[in-house]
Amino acid sequence: MVNFTDDDEGKSVVMGDEKVGMITEVEHGTAYVDPDPGITDRIKATLDWGDRDEDTYPLQESRVDTVTDDEVRLRDDL
Repeated sequence: MVNFTDDDEGKSVVMGDEKVGMITEVEHGTAYVDPDPGITDRIKATLDWGDRDEDTYPLQESRVDTVTDDEVRLRDDL
């Protein structure tokens, strides 16, 4: 079970060798991912100014393989 916290905001979301997005917000343990973050999104997430918008999607816990200090790695067998 993965319990995301505010500390996970700004982390890269990676699948295989490819960065597929960035966590822009965490709300009630659910991480929301922007699949194509720009520099403004990265700064907002780093400064905890992120909001969820129409370009962010909830990250399903069942898709997460590991969480490190720098990234969230998705399962390869999806």
